[in-house]
Amino acid sequence: MTSDLEQDAFLAWVDRVLIPRLLDRQVRSRVIDIALAGVSYRPDVLERQASQKEFVFPIWDYLEIAVSEERVRNGRQELRRHRALLNRIEAAFGVEPEVVAAIWGLETGYGVVKGNIPVFSALATLAYRGRRAAFFEDELVSALRIIQTKGCAPSALVGSWAGAIGHGQFMPSSVLEFAVDFDGDGLANICGPDPTDALASIAHYLKKHEWKTGQPWGLEVRLPEGFDYTLAGTDQTRPAVEWAELGVVTASGGGLPDYGSGSILLPAGVQGSAFLVLRNFHVITRYNKSEVYALAIGCLSDRLAGAKPVPGRWPTEDRLLTNDDVAEVQYLLTKAGYDTHGVDGLRGPNTTRAIRAFQQAQGLVPDGYMHVELLERLRRLIGREGEKIVRG
Repeated sequence: MTSDLEQDAFLAWVDRVLIPRLLDRQVRSRVIDIALAGVSYRPDVLERQASQKEFVFPIWDYLEIAVSEERVRNGRQELRRHRALLNRIEAAFGVEPEVVAAIWGLETGYGVVKGNIPVFSALATLAYRGRRAAFFEDELVSALRIIQTKGCAPSALVGSWAGAIGHGQFMPSSVLEFAVDFDGDGLANICGPDPTDALASIAHYLKKHEWKTGQPWGLEVRLPEGFDYTLAGTDQTRPAVEWAELGVVTASGGGLPDYGSGSILLPAGVQGSAFLVLRNFHVITRYNKSEVYALAIGCLSDRLAGAKPVPGRWPTEDRLLTNDDVAEVQYLLTKAGYDTHGVDGLRGPNTTRAIRAFQQAQGLVPDGYMHVELLERLRRLIGREGEKIVRG
């Protein structure tokens, strides 16, 4: 529960700091007054930011939730129900129905859970005290521009803890850039009960980020004995023929299909399943930058298209590292000379690259995987002073 002191401090910041900045960015004062009337500090939003499933759940638990049998079953029902619409969307934007449905299903449970938090309170709170405060202030400006240019009532902007709205959970900046009026009624309505505009907007978003029609997101593969793990990571790509020459085969042992260049993704390190991820995988990460999210969308879209579950080989006995543990790993790596480009408690490509470099220098398998043994080795080598740090 928010205390009166917290609320007063927040409102004072809104008046003295936020509003002058919004006025400097040419947002009309009348729009600000209307949109921010009744805005409140939401500590629950900050708690949700700190516990995003794709960042704090182990990959095997996240995939179990994201690609559950219930979500697959419901998704196939929605595909049948909206087949004509999704076929029209595919013809217009070149994005397969199963991919659009997978994003719809993972974001809002096919429109069932679109969020009930006032967007302006969520974004103002995140701009005030959240991680990536500047990003959320920019999104607040975009939300105000929706009010200013689209004539939308502030009360209609209700969504997730992060300020995302509608069936596809678009951030306000994405609403301005990618929302489309596909039903021809003059409005790009991505929030109403009819998902037509929202599903078309998802496809439009992917198309604008260069989705390649007819190409899969990736596939599970099997790596050969003695594989050079320094070649893994989504920051390194090779043509399929080169991966094949290195001994990479499909999970069933077959030859690799040639869909162009791809990267080897090891979401749980050498002890987990390996995937060859392709161009469309990276397009999905433009929708949500988490590689775990993109993997879940890929697996869910495959299941919706009729594929069997990915068996998955995961180190389920590993203890999950908390955000504070991850921040400590980042701090200690950087102190050791392996720069993670920030200490934010979130796994990302910069941290993965730093881990790989450290592992290689230590004579370990350089798979980039962050686990308890890595943290303990860093503590022994660097010292324990990184345990009490302020993330930022």
